[in-house]
Amino acid sequence: MAEHRAEMRQETWQQTELEPDPPAVPDGRRSLRRDVSVPALLAGLVCIAVSFSGPLVVVLAAAAAGHLDQAHTASWIWAVSIGSGLSCLLLSWWTRTPVVTAWSTPGAALLMGSLGAYPYREAVGAFLVSSVAVALLGVTGLFGRLIRAVPPGIVNAMLAGILFSFGAGVFGSLHRAPVLVLGSFAAFLAAKRWTPRYAVPVALLAGGLLAAATVGLPLHLGGGGPTRPVLTAPAFGWPATVGLALPLTIVALASQNAPGLAIMRASGYRPDDRLLIGTTGGLSVLLAPFGSPGVNMAAITAAICTSPESHPDPRRRYIAGMSAGVLYLLVGSFGGVLVSLFTGLPTALIAVIAGVALLAPFQSSLAGALADEGGRDGAVVTFLATASGMTLFGIGSAFWGLLLGIGTHLALRHR
Repeated sequence: MAEHRAEMRQETWQQTELEPDPPAVPDGRRSLRRDVSVPALLAGLVCIAVSFSGPLVVVLAAAAAGHLDQAHTASWIWAVSIGSGLSCLLLSWWTRTPVVTAWSTPGAALLMGSLGAYPYREAVGAFLVSSVAVALLGVTGLFGRLIRAVPPGIVNAMLAGILFSFGAGVFGSLHRAPVLVLGSFAAFLAAKRWTPRYAVPVALLAGGLLAAATVGLPLHLGGGGPTRPVLTAPAFGWPATVGLALPLTIVALASQNAPGLAIMRASGYRPDDRLLIGTTGGLSVLLAPFGSPGVNMAAITAAICTSPESHPDPRRRYIAGMSAGVLYLLVGSFGGVLVSLFTGLPTALIAVIAGVALLAPFQSSLAGALADEGGRDGAVVTFLATASGMTLFGIGSAFWGLLLGIGTHLALRHR
């Protein structure tokens, strides 16, 4: 009996270590003040820097392909930034978990080749239809049930495939700025050994100093005041619905929301898919008339905020999601002032900081993918297909990796 009680205490302790607190916290304000930490705040900053230094370029290219003027382009950036900021801030605070959202980079890439084929009002109508579909699939729980049916090894392999390019990007950028990359990586390793909590911030600081001394650090702030959103009345047509709304819905669910939920689960959290997907879908519905193609669960930046580098205690990492939300709101409100700051950062600096920040999530995802010996064939196929970066029918490699991995698993294991 004594041994049984000891085992029960051990299991309870392990569960407490791995699972976050429930959403209800008696004294939210006191808890918030206690849980704030510098690494978590900086994790939110790294998250925003990664979002606006790379994916924003895809959004701008899609806006140019759709022949949008400066006002409508600024409204697009305002809409996706405000939507991401509100969802990050409110959902992270409410659930006490690091919920990170963003616009769909694969969706923006899809719009690059198709937005110009439709009148802008019909494109906005397609954004609205897609957002309603995502919200309904999330609120009803249908999407969550489909995702939970996928074997964990395949999900982890998909995550590892997504993160692989960012880890490899650290060394792929050596030829552009060897001093910056090697110096930042060395600072990360030194801090990782002596002060692991501040490894990523130390790498960011060292990278900024080295960038200023070598390739340059253009901290130019653009002009202009607060962004003025432009309201566009949607129009609906079958060509835009089939050509834009349907692909955007598939991309949002398969390439954004599925990896985003999987990253949270891989970090030990139990995300409420109905709440998260339903809320982001609802915000997307409200912001579609301002040019937003949709706000979704983030994948890459979510891995930054859910990793141990943001805080060793999983219960206190929600501050990273709230930090990202506040910064999203600032960038969205004063896009003309702040967007140029993020887009002007050296690509080598962003590559090395994103790579070291995602090193721990990549390790855990790869280990989880290979943990089940009997399911390694499907996991390996998923990893290779996802890491390839392939795009087919406008849908990114995360979806195809997941589909091919499941097919391999069923072909070899199903009886």
